[in-house]
Amino acid sequence: MFCQVYRSSRRQEMYLYVDKAEGLERVPEVLLQQFGEPEAVMLVYLDGKRRLARADADTVLKEIREQGYYLQMPPGAADLQRQPG
Repeated sequence: MFCQVYRSSRRQEMYLYVDKAEGLERVPEVLLQQFGEPEAVMLVYLDGKRRLARADADTVLKEIREQGYYLQMPPGAADLQRQPG
């Protein structure tokens, strides 16, 4: 799958991965509003063999197929959400 990667205009180090063929059509409007103006930063071919720096390629592919996108949060943000409160 050719995957288009967008950078958030509102939050540093937040990225949105989508199937290039579908573009942003399956991304919920509420997410796009929070994400801000998507800025295309990279086109990458994902086939399950390629490694990504901060995301598991298999997880990215699975989420794009199932929900239409993969949202990569800034480092530390996911860890903060997992801590008991």
